[in-house]
Amino acid sequence: MSAIYTTDEYGRPFIIVREQDKKHRKTGIEATKAHIVAAKTVSNIVRTSLGPRGLDKILISPDGDITISNDGATIMSQMAIENQIGKLLVELSKSQDDEIGDGTTGIVVLAGALLEQAEELLDRGIHPIRISDGFERACKIAVAHLDKVSDVIPWSKDDTSDLFKCAKTSLGSKIVNKCHDQFAQIAVDAILSVADLERKDVDFELIKMEGKVGGELANTSLVKGVVIDKDFSHPQMPKEIKDAKIAILTCPFEPPKPKTKHKLDITTVKEFEELQKYERDTFESMIKQVKDCGANVVACQWGFDDEANSLLLQHKLPAIRWVGGPEIELLAIATNGRIVPRFEDLSGEKLGSAGTIREMTFGTTNENMIVVEDCANSKAVTVFVRGGNKMIVDEAKRSLHDAMCVVRNLIVDNRVVYGGAAAEISCSIAVDKEADQVSSIEQYAMRSFARALDAIPMALAENSGLPPIETLSFVKSQQIKQGITSLGVDCMDTGINDMKEQFVFDPLISKRQQFLLATQLVKMILKIDDVIVHKTDDQ
Repeated sequence: MSAIYTTDEYGRPFIIVREQDKKHRKTGIEATKAHIVAAKTVSNIVRTSLGPRGLDKILISPDGDITISNDGATIMSQMAIENQIGKLLVELSKSQDDEIGDGTTGIVVLAGALLEQAEELLDRGIHPIRISDGFERACKIAVAHLDKVSDVIPWSKDDTSDLFKCAKTSLGSKIVNKCHDQFAQIAVDAILSVADLERKDVDFELIKMEGKVGGELANTSLVKGVVIDKDFSHPQMPKEIKDAKIAILTCPFEPPKPKTKHKLDITTVKEFEELQKYERDTFESMIKQVKDCGANVVACQWGFDDEANSLLLQHKLPAIRWVGGPEIELLAIATNGRIVPRFEDLSGEKLGSAGTIREMTFGTTNENMIVVEDCANSKAVTVFVRGGNKMIVDEAKRSLHDAMCVVRNLIVDNRVVYGGAAAEISCSIAVDKEADQVSSIEQYAMRSFARALDAIPMALAENSGLPPIETLSFVKSQQIKQGITSLGVDCMDTGINDMKEQFVFDPLISKRQQFLLATQLVKMILKIDDVIVHKTDDQ
């Protein structure tokens, strides 16, 4: 109980309120404005990373690990944000990343711009609920307009040039843009290798990303198979096996042990020799079972001791040990093999098959990797990323993931809108036009929504070193005069404002999701009017 009723020495009643000092409370407009300030602060951090000329951020973890990235979702997830509204923006970029995979910076910048406009409306005395309703109405108009201005890009397995252009747009703002064409082609090839075109579905589980420091970004390649970060268990085993038949095992190469706690007392030499003979016979029998089913390579999830390793070499049976769970599953999928839990279950039809298994060596560090190529099932692929240091390799992986998500989105829905903020400017003009026909107070919120959409082209222009207000005014006037909705901000300074000619595309579902999610979050923040924080004793 936080209050007690009592009386003084004269019998006059009064109430003692306890723990009042442990509560900190904000209400009404004050609470809403505090939230808006917090969200704007977070939004401004990623604003400078928007677009092809966006700047990178360096993030240092408590352990001293360094991440350099301009990917909105990565920056947001690695920032230690304590403010609750700031955390909502982190969740916003995460949901965009999970669902679409690209556009994570733009969605946070748009949410920040909407809240900035909402703050001005609150100062003018407009109720938060009316602002929310106006934003919702404007969002519906903007999303409907996106459908109108979208174009369908045709593609087929034989003609992937348009998918390639969209992947290139996604990679334009990334660290890998010097190997633009190569990475875009890898993204397209990887997705089409695993895509189920009839169901319009892509299983990302079948695409594995493996990175190795050393070499340069241009050495990155797409392997139609599996790359395993292991080497053959014995240095004298052959480094390359053709027409491989792979036994994929999850049982260890060792004699069976009782499941209960046990102790074995050996008192004589004879007993020791018998034990040694039993172990050897067990190993021999295991290897015979593998050889009898026709396997010429073994991939084992567990390790095996030197004796088993030596016997495998004698019987000319190359083996890979300590293959991790996800890798062994991918190997089974790629080679059409079955994972076998017991030696007794081995049979010829359960073996995986691959054209080549070879061991690759890198530089002078004696680091090796196993490459399984020409697999029976071509649907499993591995992107093998090289780079000068770990940060570049990690960022290249993230960039490729974003590009693959763009290609996947186009397989699901092949409609696109034009980039360079052309879609935002066009939607802003459409919302402004509709606002003039609204007689209620929501027209102010709708105009503010249009101004918030203008924040995206202004941020793009600013990050590209162009004068933001002049650039926006020029592009907007040209769109209205010429009626061409593909005119946008010329970030790369090519002298062409038509994004259709520059081949700058954004998937329609990505842009639509940005508008809907950002508006939804802003509505939620505007509806909070009371914050009660319980402070702990040490605070």
